[in-house]
Amino acid sequence: MIEKKNILITGGAGFIGSNLVEALLADERVAKVRVLDNLSNGFMHNIEEFMHRDDFEFIEGDITDYDTCVRACKGIDLVSHQAALGSVPRSIKDPITSDRVNIGGTLNMFQAVRECGVKRIVFAASSSTYGDSEGLPKVEHIIGKPLSPYAITKYVNELYADVFARTYDDFEYIGLRYFNVFGPKQDPNGAYAAVIPLFMKAAKEGKSPVINGDGTYSRDFTYVANAVQANIKALFISPSGGGKGVENTNENTNENTKPINQIYNVACGKRTTLNELWNYIQVAVGNNKPAAHGPNRIGDIPHSLASIDKAKAMIGYDPQIEVEKGIKKTYDWFVTSDLS
Repeated sequence: MIEKKNILITGGAGFIGSNLVEALLADERVAKVRVLDNLSNGFMHNIEEFMHRDDFEFIEGDITDYDTCVRACKGIDLVSHQAALGSVPRSIKDPITSDRVNIGGTLNMFQAVRECGVKRIVFAASSSTYGDSEGLPKVEHIIGKPLSPYAITKYVNELYADVFARTYDDFEYIGLRYFNVFGPKQDPNGAYAAVIPLFMKAAKEGKSPVINGDGTYSRDFTYVANAVQANIKALFISPSGGGKGVENTNENTNENTKPINQIYNVACGKRTTLNELWNYIQVAVGNNKPAAHGPNRIGDIPHSLASIDKAKAMIGYDPQIEVEKGIKKTYDWFVTSDLS
């Protein structure tokens, strides 16, 4: 018989979090999904369809309040920690708030997990941690110096997780370094909206998007269903293994050959330039407008490409949807949503 789990998702009304809610509520291993969100970046319309369900619970609250974190963790078996203040430009404009939420809030969650006896926390890390490291593809054990306050906060989360796992026997984590996740429920209207929803909005309105720089910067764009898959695999993977093969024979990679207490890249392992991205969207929607170009953003790295070999081997991660297909799925959702 399957022992069903109660799962908490912080930031569950946000983009990745709400997609994860939907997937977990359809998973036979899940008894209940609880969401903790202060609705600063998340929206009730992302989770409204689940509010009537007996196996779903919503708590409006902030991870910067420790008592709220403890209340949310009570009776929970597994935590998916998605809550954060994203955006490099936002962190440059207001580093103090980014630090308070991303570091202070995550530390609150780590401690609350321990206090409440939660089995494991899976948390959203970031490819920004690679900083000025120029090597491609990015491999988990080689990073550079962070290039923004946001990058620092996400790297500190990894450091705290490692220290907690080494210090406390009852703490178990998996960190997922997201690479430019996109897809349905991603908001195009905020001041710090990601590039794809901004391009989608321009395409729908028949306008030209503004590309930062000459468009040759490239990213490993990752459709949200792939990120959701990685989260679910990380939540349910056995501490001793269960991916395609948990043996890690490269001594320079990580001394831990178990899938837990590890950091993994979550991406597709393919690079797309911003110019190519706009071309994909043009093809998908029939918009022939050329892109306009502006200055490069401070703190942006020129290129990003992930190695996903470790995630494949250790947790069985297997991304199914590549960029072009993901663009089509995203636009199909976008044109029927109220966000556009």
